[in-house]
This record gives sequence, structure tokens and C-alpha cells, in this order.
Amino acid sequence: MSIRRAFVSGIAVLGAALCAAALHTEGARAQAYPSRPVRLIVPFPAGGSADLLGRTLAKKMSEGLQQQVLVENRAGAGGTIGVTAVARAPADGYTLGLGTVSTLGMAPVVRREPPYDSLADFAPLSLVASAPFLLVVNASVPAKSPAELVDLAKAKPGQLNFASIGEGTLQHFSGESFKSLTGTSMVHVPYKGVAPALVDLLAGQVQLMFDVLASFQVQNFQSGRLRALAVLGPSRVTQLPSVPTMAEAGLRGLEVTAWFGAIAPRGVPREIVARLNAEVRKAVASAEMREAISAQGFEPATGSPEEFAALIRGDLEKWARVVKLTGFRAE
Repeated sequence: MSIRRAFVSGIAVLGAALCAAALHTEGARAQAYPSRPVRLIVPFPAGGSADLLGRTLAKKMSEGLQQQVLVENRAGAGGTIGVTAVARAPADGYTLGLGTVSTLGMAPVVRREPPYDSLADFAPLSLVASAPFLLVVNASVPAKSPAELVDLAKAKPGQLNFASIGEGTLQHFSGESFKSLTGTSMVHVPYKGVAPALVDLLAGQVQLMFDVLASFQVQNFQSGRLRALAVLGPSRVTQLPSVPTMAEAGLRGLEVTAWFGAIAPRGVPREIVARLNAEVRKAVASAEMREAISAQGFEPATGSPEEFAALIRGDLEKWARVVKLTGFRAE
């Protein structure tokens, strides 16, 4: 064998050995994971819906991973502070986060200077829970269907008010989407949270609102103080079986779903992503987790990392169109 051929052959053998070593290292790392506690960042204050779901998820994942999953509340800026912390954490699988449609599907297109890129800066793990929005009116509003509400709004342009929990929120943009789709003129009234918005909706100070069922409280429908006109999702909700979807009511093109999902920083090894996806799905399937999800008015929802990424991408595209339509940008 010539010196040249021997050299080339040696390089090939070395390359194969390095590849084998790399694969062995990746496999060993995945098998060894986790070797210490895992941190789950919940980007909202303790005591709320996200915190309850995060803590229940952490408990069930601790059982599956056989390591503690510790919840860390990093609230502020509508959840973006905590999510930013996830994006900047080491990509080793020891820092996870709980993302929402607002933090992952809206913030990067609503904010003038977004702190992260939802598609480039994270490894989506799995959806955890979801719930469609409802179109709800005060009982004094004569409309009994979305079509009748559109007729009323067109007959009284600018005289109907819709509440939200703040400018640039999912509730705000749901109302703007409804206006655009139906060609109606209504006034947006932002509040600092669900509680004051609900108080004025019940009092008739505002006529309608878009939000998840839990925000309105089922007893307000049972007492007749509020009326749900439609579900902004692909199917009806269990608690209000007689309320049609928007599509069933004859208004297509308006679907709004709130969701929670587990994320990790970009670059986490695919073997660890697969392990975490399996653990999240197992946790969500547990009776304890399903009870916690149901208590917040949501439904259990899981899937592959690719499906979760597609959901985030779809929401970013949807709300970017609304930003363009309204010209609204959050500071």
C-alpha cells in the first residue's frame, strides 16, 4: 500500500472512530439524563392557572424522571421575562419552561422589540392544555347568535364595547379579528386583568368579551347574567353543549385557542427532547394532571415536538396579520 493510500485509509478509520465516539457520547448523555434536579420556569406569579398547571406537571414529571423538577416563578412583562430566561439557559435539558399562546404565539409579533424568536430560540417539547375562546355578551344584549350580534353592531356602529385584559392581548386581538371579519365597528375597552373586565361585563358597562370559559365562571351562564353566543374553536365545550362553534353559527375564519406548552432552550439534544416529550405526555395522561387542567377550564392536549412547533408557527402568522391590520405594537 502506498504512503498516500495508507494515509487516506487512516483518516477514514479515524473519522469513523470519531463518529462512533460521538454517537456513543450522545447515547450515554441521554441515558444518564437527568443526573440532577431539573428547573421548570413558570413565567407567571404563584397562585394562578399557569402556576397550578406548572406545579402539577413538575410533580408528575419528577416521578417519571426520578429527579426533582423544581418550579421557579419568573413573572413580569406578560410572561416574557420568564420565557426569555428559558431561551438564555444552557441547552442541557435542565431548564424547561411553560409557554403560552401569548408568550410564544403573540409576543414576538406584537412587541416592537421582541426579546426572543419563538421559532429559533426554543425546542418545543409538547402541548399540555388548551381551551377555545368564547364570544360572550351581557344578558341585556338582544343578540342570540353571532349573526344577530353582527346585525346589531352594524345598526349601531361604534356603540357596542368589547372588553379585554389589556392592549395587545389575545382577548383584544380576538375582538379586532371579529371586527375585521364581519366589517363591524366596536370600541375596545382594555382592563388590567380579568376580574375588573368581568365586573363591568356583568354590570353591562361593556357589552361583550372574548375569553376562555373559566374567566367567565360557569355560574354566570347558569344564572342567565351572561350569554355565550359561540365557541371560537373546532368543537363545542363540554360545559356548554348547546353553544355552537363559530363555523356552525355560519361565521368561518375566526378560531382562537388559548394553550399551555412545555419548552426547552434551542439546542437540547434530540434524545433528551424525545425523553422529555414522553414524560410530559405521560404526566398529562395522569388523573392528577387531568384534574388540575380541568379545574382551570382547559382540556388536556399533547403531541409531538413537531406538532407543537407547527401550532406556534400558525399562531405567529395569524396574529402578525392582526398586528398589520390594527397597526398596534406593544412597547
